[in-house]
Amino acid sequence: MKPLPVGEHGLLIELDSAEEVEALHAELLRRAADGALPPLREIVPAARTVFLDGLADPRGLLAELAAWDIPPLTAGDRPTVRIPVRYDGPDLADVAALWDVTPEEVVRLHSATEFHVAFCGFAPGFGYLTGLPEPLHVPRRDTPRTKVPVGSVALAGPYTGVYPRSSPGGWQLIGTTDTVLWDPRREPAALLVPGTRVRFVPQETA
Repeated sequence: MKPLPVGEHGLLIELDSAEEVEALHAELLRRAADGALPPLREIVPAARTVFLDGLADPRGLLAELAAWDIPPLTAGDRPTVRIPVRYDGPDLADVAALWDVTPEEVVRLHSATEFHVAFCGFAPGFGYLTGLPEPLHVPRRDTPRTKVPVGSVALAGPYTGVYPRSSPGGWQLIGTTDTVLWDPRREPAALLVPGTRVRFVPQETA
């Protein structure tokens, strides 16, 4: 754990793995809920960092962190969201070729994996989901699409993601879902938040 002050009121904590980020993020949320953290504005996890903003005394918290005992997360610590998916994406065959399997096997492998949201970004409601083993990581497309449909289930590098709205994108599209990822009228607005477990459930295509 490498904490670094950022400006007058921020603290950036660098870690060695996504698992450590998730465990620290969960511990920070627990301590904040219990009133054991000083007041702050925001806690933002990323791939290898956690950023705390709005601290009156970042260096004071920095000194405390070294003494924290942060337990690793277990499956029971995370809520589970099931997302129905039609595995009808235009890049399904390309992903099958990269994995050296059939498209049907892509569906089986992907839907058999338990994912979890490592962090969020890119667009409101977009979660970066980890869980696929390294041999199943795939590159982004050589030529990004100018418009990816809302609800597209996609792969890039070690991540799976679901596009919460139509936007440009270069990920490999393997399916679609009608699940609403971002709804400002909902509390919380984002369906997927860091630490959430996700299972994709295959649905029949029309």
